[in-house]
Amino acid sequence: MSDATWENACLAAALVALDPAGTGVVLRARPGPVREAWLDRLRALLPEGTPVTRLPAAIADDALLGGLDLPATLATGRPVAQPGLLARSHGGVVLVPMAERLAPGTAARIAQGLDTHSVEVARDGIATRHPARFGLVLLDEGEGEDEAVPACLADRAALHLDLDGVSVGALAAAPPVPGLAAARSARPEGPPEAAEMLCAVAARLGIASLRAPLLALRAARLHAALAGRARVDDSDLAAAAGLVLAPRARLWPSEEAGAASEPPPPDRDQVGGADRDNDDPNGESRSLDDRVLAAVAARLPPGLLARLLAGHGPRTRSPGAGRAGAAASARRGRPVGTRPGDPRRGRLALSETLRAAAPWQRLRRGDDEARLRITAQDLRIRRLVQKRETTTIFAVDASGSAALERLAEAKGAVESLLAECYIRRDRVALVAFRGRGADLLLVPTRSLVRAKRALASLPGGGGTPLAAGIEAAGRLAAAERRAGRSATVLLLTDGRANIARSGAPGRAQAGADALSAARVLAAEGTSALVIDTAAHPQESARALAAAMAARYLPMPQADAARLTQAVREAALPG
Repeated sequence: MSDATWENACLAAALVALDPAGTGVVLRARPGPVREAWLDRLRALLPEGTPVTRLPAAIADDALLGGLDLPATLATGRPVAQPGLLARSHGGVVLVPMAERLAPGTAARIAQGLDTHSVEVARDGIATRHPARFGLVLLDEGEGEDEAVPACLADRAALHLDLDGVSVGALAAAPPVPGLAAARSARPEGPPEAAEMLCAVAARLGIASLRAPLLALRAARLHAALAGRARVDDSDLAAAAGLVLAPRARLWPSEEAGAASEPPPPDRDQVGGADRDNDDPNGESRSLDDRVLAAVAARLPPGLLARLLAGHGPRTRSPGAGRAGAAASARRGRPVGTRPGDPRRGRLALSETLRAAAPWQRLRRGDDEARLRITAQDLRIRRLVQKRETTTIFAVDASGSAALERLAEAKGAVESLLAECYIRRDRVALVAFRGRGADLLLVPTRSLVRAKRALASLPGGGGTPLAAGIEAAGRLAAAERRAGRSATVLLLTDGRANIARSGAPGRAQAGADALSAARVLAAEGTSALVIDTAAHPQESARALAAAMAARYLPMPQADAARLTQAVREAALPG
């Protein structure tokens, strides 16, 4: 299956190379040799000299669309416009890493450029229009179901590829692509019924997008051109439907379920062509959309086909809410001085710019000239300290002392806190302690779905190794700090430890070990919050919070608003 997926991906690269602006790709793949091999193949198939531009993270509007060339404007005394990244990519390809984190506004502006093949700028005293016909490669690096490429861009990309299941050993299976130059100038004609048939297939697969069948028809023409045909035949339509419609499928037609549960390999006699009949093995006539639908079934991954037959669509991910937990823009943060720089890359420090320019005015202008002369070397921008990325570590007491109903309430509290962390785009981790030790149930992640899944499977019962839980959370917090991230520990417990650090039972020693572990956590500078999960506030939990230098919040008073406020305060740097 890995080899077939890679061959389809190589075919998709060839189609994109034929018409980058008319296709576009959403490439689901982690950074690594497989993704780089596909990108290298695409670059090799593009015409020589085709620009491939990488979109920077958190790009500003003037850098994306174009704007005022400030140094040239200051030098000439009149507004001078300069093109942005999209205009400079005219005739080429824009590569978007971490496309699932694109800001909604940036995604909308890119989508407008795709639709109009131009960029308009009307601000700062300039009004210009630049051609911008470009292809788009969206690299989807989302960690879970809750992160996705913006829908406005995913809908405009013809091809959706998933290379996560491709092994490095399959990379050598890519076939050569002859005749690309001739294919670029070819204009194959499609049968009159092709558009209607692709719309019918899309409807039967539950695809609501009107762009999908149009993109499939364009891909069919490119496929025919690649094969050297002057007219689109059934095999081209089948290949296009498999590449464009299959990844978008949301259901499988019930009347096809029996035949498609074990899809056959793509068979040219089954798919059909101009020189083959249209009968199935039983001698019954099959419509064109039935034959194309059979080809789509042959290209569906077995796991996806099984979910469609069961009435479940493919794994979908909602668009992310943006990185509020870590300021990614150079225009955000706390000012800590100034430095020479371009105001398009930061905030202009006007006073400091004037101070830098003032000593040179007598040399730059005549005695009777009153105009201030400022050069690019005078420009100063503010230096900003940005908030570091934050990891919230949930350490949950799942022991028998936390009665089942209290554990259920603790899970509810954690779920509400997870939602707050997701809004801030914090990474979250889950540590559970019970029996004789602590377990890391969830490594740091931004996936809300994975966090809720780990929380739902949290077991209960056994002793309370509180010291082990605090130490496990402390080790994870230290690892996050070494990686350059801030860490906050949220400890949910009633504070009644009965398993010592050695694993031996005994409340006295267990309590002393827990307080010792709490003091170590405080000495390391880890911010923390202790939520008392007992039915009534416990002095042991209050003492634990004091030793940890953490805020104490009893569960009976921990409503959603207070929990949210407490988490925000705990996440603030001390």
